[in-house]
Amino acid sequence: NKMEDLSKALPLYLEILEKKRKPKFKLHKNLLNKKIKDSFEILKKCELCERKCGVNRFKALGWCKVRESKLSSYFEHIGEEYFFIPSFTIFFISCNFSCQYCQNWTISQRIEKGTKISEKKLAKIIDRHSNCKNVNFVGGEPTPNLPFILKTLNFVKSDIPMVWNSNFYMSEKSMDLLSNIVDVYLSDFKYGNDKCALRLSKVPNYFEIIKRNHLLAFKDSELVIRHLVLPNHFDCCTKPILDFIAENFKDKVIVNIMDQYTSQFKASE
Repeated sequence: NKMEDLSKALPLYLEILEKKRKPKFKLHKNLLNKKIKDSFEILKKCELCERKCGVNRFKALGWCKVRESKLSSYFEHIGEEYFFIPSFTIFFISCNFSCQYCQNWTISQRIEKGTKISEKKLAKIIDRHSNCKNVNFVGGEPTPNLPFILKTLNFVKSDIPMVWNSNFYMSEKSMDLLSNIVDVYLSDFKYGNDKCALRLSKVPNYFEIIKRNHLLAFKDSELVIRHLVLPNHFDCCTKPILDFIAENFKDKVIVNIMDQYTSQFKASE
């Protein structure tokens, strides 16, 4: 039963949609102000993601190459899971991964230049789309843009649930900043080991970090996990991921196993 699964995994999200509860960023307004301050402080020696480049992002570029947050696009997305649509989806330029098969590679690899917009203006745009079931921050990757996102939420007037749609390579500092702010974590759980992650996405120490962040996200809020099945990666990736989910979350999360792999970007290399 679809509705039964939903009410087990996403009861609070459903209550926000029914106007019985406010989104977390509204409930924790004072907390949000402090988090904004802390997040901009981190940018001076950036450790928002687990690459922990340590650069001063006001002056230099880290691995993700994000200095100012720029958007590729935003629109009412109807291609997400049925309980998320329509989803007001905001695509940020750039990423902290470099996946060979990336579908959004013109965004993630900064082929597109992107548009600069103020937090206040983006909040107004979100409010204009408050008929949507959520505001969905994605990319590229939202993590390098976390301070910008938190500041934007501070200006949002409507009671719209917030979805954090991410590759889940956040540092513990970022997980702290997100806690009590995110209504639904939407993860993209790619690999079941470090070797595949390094080879296909140029990401070190992947599996332990991603597992840790799923456990933290689950403790903090509600969780939807996506996994794209890659050709010839069942035993090394899909199975360990599904084992981890079964062991830790039982039926308390929604899992979307996706089979729409298409070879994109440099997948043939």
